[in-house]
Amino acid sequence: METKEFKAESKRLLDLMINSIYTHKEIFLRELISNASDAIDKLYYHSLSGEVSGLSRDDFSINIALDKENRTITITDNGCGMTKDELEANLGTIAKSGSLDFKQTQEKNDDIDIIGQFGVGFYSAFMVSDCVTVTSRAFGSDEAWQWQSHGAEGYTLEPAQMEGHGTRIVLSLKESSEEENYDEFLQDYRITGLVKQYSDYIRYPIRMAVERSRIKEGTGTEDKPAEYETYTEVETLNSMVPIWRKQKSEVTDEDYNNFYKEKFFDYEDPLKVIRTSTEGAATYDALLFIPSRAPLNYYSKDYEKGLQLYASGVLIMQRCADLLPDCFSFVRGLVDSQDLSLNISREMLQHDRQLKVIAGRLEKKIKSELLSMLKNDRETYDKFFKAFGLQLKYGLYSGYGQNKELLQDLVLFYSSSEKKLVSLEEYVSRMKGDQKYIYYVCGESVSRIDHLPQIELLKDKGYEVLYLTDEIDEFALKMLYTYADKEFRSASDSDLGLETEEEKEEAKKQTEENKPLLDFLKDSLEGKVSAVRLSQKLKSHPVCLSSDGPLSIEMEKVLNSLPAAEEKVKAERVLEINAGHPVFGKLQALYADPSKQDRVKAYAGLLYNQALLIEGLPIEDPVAFSNSICELMQE
Repeated sequence: METKEFKAESKRLLDLMINSIYTHKEIFLRELISNASDAIDKLYYHSLSGEVSGLSRDDFSINIALDKENRTITITDNGCGMTKDELEANLGTIAKSGSLDFKQTQEKNDDIDIIGQFGVGFYSAFMVSDCVTVTSRAFGSDEAWQWQSHGAEGYTLEPAQMEGHGTRIVLSLKESSEEENYDEFLQDYRITGLVKQYSDYIRYPIRMAVERSRIKEGTGTEDKPAEYETYTEVETLNSMVPIWRKQKSEVTDEDYNNFYKEKFFDYEDPLKVIRTSTEGAATYDALLFIPSRAPLNYYSKDYEKGLQLYASGVLIMQRCADLLPDCFSFVRGLVDSQDLSLNISREMLQHDRQLKVIAGRLEKKIKSELLSMLKNDRETYDKFFKAFGLQLKYGLYSGYGQNKELLQDLVLFYSSSEKKLVSLEEYVSRMKGDQKYIYYVCGESVSRIDHLPQIELLKDKGYEVLYLTDEIDEFALKMLYTYADKEFRSASDSDLGLETEEEKEEAKKQTEENKPLLDFLKDSLEGKVSAVRLSQKLKSHPVCLSSDGPLSIEMEKVLNSLPAAEEKVKAERVLEINAGHPVFGKLQALYADPSKQDRVKAYAGLLYNQALLIEGLPIEDPVAFSNSICELMQE
């Protein structure tokens, strides 16, 4: 029998496909099943168009058979089959695709999905087998032909016998080695797993005889211990109809929840199910889930975001990161589209317009669903925000505020007046008529913030204050800068914008009168503060720290705590003293006596250390601080 050579630089091209195009050897099964599905689709199309009769969808199937003894895998379909000429044209010429030709010659039919387009998927079989035998009989023909190849050297083509129409592919597996285990593809569980992973939603049943174990009849009684026997039964391995293509009225909440838990290995129901589909510039179906809790590694570098990506029901990518922005990386789910531009191996996506369009629409859809949850199901949203709110805040800060419009209505902060998490929209809606700023204050916890002296005046005036307890909070608000044309203002800023003109004049006069004392206190602190000022925000407390410039004290703490922080940054610290407190009167009296200058210096250090402790900052010399207190107690 004559061995024919492949066309199209076959040896080089076949070697490229086997060794370079595909990343995982297991892909061969997906490709061959997809080809079988295409063959059935072609015949089914002709039945719908009236070219052939007597066929229905229920007549079609794909069958897999494992022969462990002879080390073969057989995949059989009852699709359109191939003539001798088609076998030679489609399998004898690498990168010749009959599916692509069919696509280009037929009008689109909603009931038909032709997966293949490159004509190379079949040759993935050579990654796991050293001999591939294809026997095919075209529909309506009495002749069957057998194509066989041992690789790039060529192929043979000869007459064969086959009952019925369709194609049968027999893979003779390579011998296993220390580096490669080909025997795994002879195991029922492995083939079943691959079908579920990649081809679960092929429209036709994929069947295989599977080994099972059962108790022998007549055993398992008190008189006779249980004995087990092995038997085989033919099972359908795939689901066929994806849940996202079923009518919404046919799918219950329980169905969605069970699908999510099985597909994404979660033991809790999702907080939210989002199902959406569009047609037009990019046609797709999407089924998205918002989990009830964050995975243990969610906020680590090990976490991989992304949605499962299907092309006409065939899994292409386990995690397509480009379909989700980082701020919505918590979303799990899948996208199924017929309009994606795939690379030749169908393992990766080409970055094209369709992908960007889908990603943009999904982003808008996720935001609208979260906003709806925020307004209509606040309890659920609070649970969501507890799990993933930090990610939204990081999203605000990252990218220099490019996600401002997307995220600003979704973030929540603790309110001093409401005693719960509130949105910025809710805060602004309650602002007093004369209120200029959205006030906030940073701290380790709500309870600690509640006792900070900086917010005493704001509370007394009835102003709502946002408590920022996450390290990223202030960075996010700085990037946001304003909301609803209202600027954010920290309670630690030196100017809160609360004073009337009369109060400002009085403060200016008081500062001028005490300028020598304030300058002396600043000099006594030896560069630890940029200024010492009389405070306009303190009421009952004697002292606090504030800051000048863009870097706040809280931002200083966060930046200096980072592992990569080589050089320590420092905010422009300002020591604020309450002019109405008895402590300031004591300082005035001591300063008026030239012999008490050293005592004034000691008090300056003591007050500064007190302000550090209030702010949650470490003091440089705890021993000296303790001694100063002891000396004070002895006076």
